[in-house]
Amino acid sequence: MNIYGQKSGWRIYLAIFGLIIVAVSLYFSNHLAKELRVSERQQAENVASAYLAISDVDDEEAQYVDFTFFSNVLNTNKTIPLIITDERDNIFWTKNFGEAIDMETYMHSTEGTELRESTEKYLREEMQKLRESGFTPINASGNYIWYKESKVLTQLEYFPLVQFLLIAAFVFFGYLGINAARRSEQNRVWVGMAKETAHQLGTPISAIIAWMEHLKIIRENDREVLGVVDELGKDIRRLELVAERFSKIGSEPKLEPINVFKELDGCRSYMEVRAPRKVSFHFPDANAEALFVDINPPLFDWVVENLLRNALDAMEGKGKIGAEIYQEGDQVCIDLWDTGKGIPSNKFKTVFQPGFTTKKRGWGLGLSLAKRIIEEYHRGKIFVKKSAPGEGTTFTIRLPKSKNIPTSKQNVQGPRAAIVS
Repeated sequence: MNIYGQKSGWRIYLAIFGLIIVAVSLYFSNHLAKELRVSERQQAENVASAYLAISDVDDEEAQYVDFTFFSNVLNTNKTIPLIITDERDNIFWTKNFGEAIDMETYMHSTEGTELRESTEKYLREEMQKLRESGFTPINASGNYIWYKESKVLTQLEYFPLVQFLLIAAFVFFGYLGINAARRSEQNRVWVGMAKETAHQLGTPISAIIAWMEHLKIIRENDREVLGVVDELGKDIRRLELVAERFSKIGSEPKLEPINVFKELDGCRSYMEVRAPRKVSFHFPDANAEALFVDINPPLFDWVVENLLRNALDAMEGKGKIGAEIYQEGDQVCIDLWDTGKGIPSNKFKTVFQPGFTTKKRGWGLGLSLAKRIIEEYHRGKIFVKKSAPGEGTTFTIRLPKSKNIPTSKQNVQGPRAAIVS
């Protein structure tokens, strides 16, 4: 049951669709920019023609010529920045460079006032930029018209980038929202399944306990039967623990400081007697110097046993399973390793996704629930530390070291117990 290959496929299709949208937008925007650039060139040439027509009229002819059309041509340009110079690049008029500069150059051309140094420097820098870009000014009877791209054209050239960023932001936040909603829905489903499982286990467990008590009464002198009943009792207690674990999923668990060496050894002892004989366990000494972490024992044990059970499945009846406990700053790290089949490096994160499994049977929820228990309930981390096909796997559980150890907890492990600082 692996739905994640399909999900990756949809992500690829969505990415391709997004790229197609961006490519079409780029093509269309570039096409519009080219059309607008041609139009602005034509408008600048019209201004040059109008300017040339006005300048060719002498004083005697001026009283007989209607300049309305030419003035309209000059004045209708509201977007294209123009600079008019003589053949020596002396500036005497500008248009659309801002009200202050335009007024200053108008007074310069009509009243003969000097341009401010800063204004002339700015305009010459703009002319130099046009030269460097390969621009050729329009010759208007010895005067030259320089023009820049309008703000509209400049904005249009940046439009595809802005559009791409907006689309990317929309897709990103949309994905986060949908993912959060999906995860929330999955959590509700898992919680409901877990609580229902705990409820369904309660009835047969109670019935089995009653039958065990009945067997003790009717075969009270049969030691063999009583021995079997005792072993059944251990398994019943384990089933009760499993039901308790499932019932706690979805609710805030109570954390308490626990010696991680003792707790890990308890998981080992339970799994070791149920493992194949050719599987050996290599765990740290339960009586080692005590190291406390804040955990909920039933949930923590479920995580460890789930990892050990997966390790047993990966070894097919023979191999080694081990554990190491060490500190990294204020974190306690538990490495659980095996000599099983191993996991490809590209699956290190995928194995924790709900629904992912390599088994013929199973729902693929074990490691997903383990991750939730460790990271959401215990404020820790669980991840694949290292693995390779055919070389085994090491999982790491990282938990915060307990800071508040009750006095009663400090001496329960005997004379060797101590709080590791």
